[in-house]
Amino acid sequence: MTGVDVPDDLLGRRVALRHRLAGGPLTDAVGELADAGGGAVLVHTRRGPVRVERDAVVAVRAIPPAVPRRASWAAVARLENLCADAWPARVDRRLGAWRLRAAGGFTGRANSALALGDPGMPVPAALDAVRAFATGHGVGPRVQAPVGSPWERAVAAEGWVLDVAHEAGAEVAVLIVDVDRLAAAPTSPEQPPRHGPADVVLADHPDEAWWALALGRAPTPDERFVLGHSTLHAVFGLVPGAGAVRAALVEDHLHLSRLAVTPAARRSGVGTALTAAAARWGRAEGARWAVLQVALHNAPARALYERLGATEHHRYRYLVPPSGG
Repeated sequence: MTGVDVPDDLLGRRVALRHRLAGGPLTDAVGELADAGGGAVLVHTRRGPVRVERDAVVAVRAIPPAVPRRASWAAVARLENLCADAWPARVDRRLGAWRLRAAGGFTGRANSALALGDPGMPVPAALDAVRAFATGHGVGPRVQAPVGSPWERAVAAEGWVLDVAHEAGAEVAVLIVDVDRLAAAPTSPEQPPRHGPADVVLADHPDEAWWALALGRAPTPDERFVLGHSTLHAVFGLVPGAGAVRAALVEDHLHLSRLAVTPAARRSGVGTALTAAAARWGRAEGARWAVLQVALHNAPARALYERLGATEHHRYRYLVPPSGG
């Protein structure tokens, strides 16, 4: 039996696709449609990708985008802790369910108190502990808290405000994407990329060439600790002279960071190649999801990850004491 035609203009859109299973019964798959090659399509459903042979398709139609579902605070807390483990601070001290972190000032993530759950004491006392810890480690007092969470509200109620002076971005989107989808490295036939995953060199440790692309210079001891900590299960991707990426595996999540592409190599497929190569490594090591933390003002990076299929899981903010507080 020959299936119905699947129009190319439906690729990349959310569809309802009815298809015939082996043996004859019909079933439906709802999600974003992609070409799987070899006479098949993929429907990226909420439960994972479903491969359907084109000749088994009975009907297909475009449907409106799904209404986003907010992740539970338990899921947000788990993902935030996984990201913190993948970005280790030189000092990481527990305060109840909070984490007090310091790493010589290198990045807000490694130099803030991650507020998740109960700090084991009243919030005013916990914030006093945050101030004392920061002073003792030569960094400014700062809290990282998921946007809209009860923990953010509790800190804000004590007068702490958005850290607008934080140059890297005071508000950050946490994005997730299925590793299989990221590993597929989508390309445009109208503008074939000059680089692909085969051009990426993966190494267990960052070398001088990687540091030069990722930082533009040799690392400080704190940067070397955070990015290249010896206990991490990580890989460092490099397209020589063009771009670099870092990927760390924590449980079933692949944490992608430090994606850097030289100006001359932009729009040549380097970023896509680096993320795809890292995703393939992560998939082979047991990862199911990739997670990225991107400042809201970094529009080019957010556009790239959206094109690669990443969606927003939640956001977090950096809060600091009010001026003079």
